[in-house]
Amino acid sequence: MSEGTRGEARRGEIEEILERKPGTREARDEEDRYTVVGAANRRTFADWLTPIEEHFVCHRNDVPDADAETWELRVTGVDDEKSISMAALREEYPTVAVAHTMECAGNNRGQHDPETGSVQWGWEAVANAMWSGTPVRAVLEDCGVDVNDDSERWLTAVGGDVPADDDVYVKSIPLAKALDDCVLADEMNGRTLPVEHGYPVRLVVPGWYGTNSVKWVEELRITDTMVTDATFADEEDGRTYTYWQHGAYRIHPADAEPDIEETVPTADTWDQLVGDVEHPYTFDENVMSLIGKPDGENPVTPDANGRVEIRGVAWAGDDEVTRVEISTDDGESWRDADLYGPNYSGAWRLFTHTWKPNPEAEGTVTLLSRATDERGRTQPASIEVLDDWPEIPEDVYPWNEGGYAANAYRPNGVEVRVSSRRDE
Repeated sequence: MSEGTRGEARRGEIEEILERKPGTREARDEEDRYTVVGAANRRTFADWLTPIEEHFVCHRNDVPDADAETWELRVTGVDDEKSISMAALREEYPTVAVAHTMECAGNNRGQHDPETGSVQWGWEAVANAMWSGTPVRAVLEDCGVDVNDDSERWLTAVGGDVPADDDVYVKSIPLAKALDDCVLADEMNGRTLPVEHGYPVRLVVPGWYGTNSVKWVEELRITDTMVTDATFADEEDGRTYTYWQHGAYRIHPADAEPDIEETVPTADTWDQLVGDVEHPYTFDENVMSLIGKPDGENPVTPDANGRVEIRGVAWAGDDEVTRVEISTDDGESWRDADLYGPNYSGAWRLFTHTWKPNPEAEGTVTLLSRATDERGRTQPASIEVLDDWPEIPEDVYPWNEGGYAANAYRPNGVEVRVSSRRDE
C-alpha cells in the first residue's frame, strides 16, 4: 500500500472512530503515521470508569480484517503447542475481569520542549476500563508451562495487525507478570471488544503502559529472553520483529541508538531510569495524577458555603497511590486530597479536595495535583533537558527523544476562572 493510500485509509479510520466515540478528539500527529484519538475533555478524569466512547485509541499498523469465528491464538515455545479458537478460549478456560488504567507511553509527549516527533499528546491518552477475558495463566498452564517456575523467562506476544513497514508488532513482558494478572480480553466495559481496541482478542497487562497490551494478538511465545533477532529467525518472511520492543518506546537522550537487550534487572520504569539501565524500557507506569473537575473550560462559582470541589484521578502502575496533594496557588502551598472509591491493583484512584477561594478575589487560578506512590516517589514538577542523565534532579523528569513516560505535574495544571456571581 502506498503512503498516499495508507494516509487516506487512516483518515477514514479516524473519522469513523470519532463518530463512534463522541467523547474523543483527534490528536496532532505531525508525521501522519498513527491512528490517534484521545479524551476530549478533562471531565473524563473526574470518574472512575472511562466509557468506551471517551477511551483513547493509538496504533500505527493497519487493523486486520478479523473474524472471531476463524481467529486462532497460537501458543508456542511450550511443551504442548496449541492453536486455540476464540470459542475455545471463552468456553474451555475460566473468565475473569480486571480493572486497568491504560496509559499510552507517549502521554504528555506534547509537553516536551523542544518538541519531539510523533503524536503530540497532552493529558488525553489515558483511561480506566474493565477488561474481561481469559487469564493468561490458565492458557499457559494448559500448554504445559510450570506456573510455579521462578526462572526469569519472558512472554512474547505477536500482534495480528498488518505492518505499515516490515516491522511486526511484537512485545515481550516478564513471564512472572503474565502469570500474575494478565488477561486475554475479548470484552471491554461489558461489551464486545471494539475493533480499534483489539477485537477479537487483546493482551491486557494491568498497570503497564499501553504499548505492552498487544492488540489483535495472534501468538504467545515463551522465550528465554526479550525478543531478539534470533527469536523469529525461522520465519524467513523478510519482516523484522524487534523494532517495537527495542527501537521504539525506549527512554533516551537525543540521537541515541539503543541496543537490543536480552533482559533488564527490573521492569520498574522509574527504577530503570535512575538505575543501571542505559536506555530504559517503558513497562509499568510512573506515578501520575490529573484533575478532572474543574475542567478549565468554564468558570467556577463557589457554592453557598463558598466551596468548590476539586476531583480527579491518580495512578502508579504496579504500585499503590498513597497520597495526592492539591495546590490552588500555582505550587506555592499544598494540601492533602482525600482518596476514595474503588482500590484495584493496576487501576487509578479517585481523589477529592474542597477548595474555598478567596471571596474577595476574582480571576484565573492555576490548580495543580501531584501524587505519591507507596515507595515514596512523587511526581516531579517539570520536564527539562538534562546534560547528565545519571544525575536526575529530584523534581525533574528528563526530556527524552521519544517523549516517553513523562509524569511532571506542572504541565498538567488547569487554569480556572473563579467568579463570585451566582446564577439566579
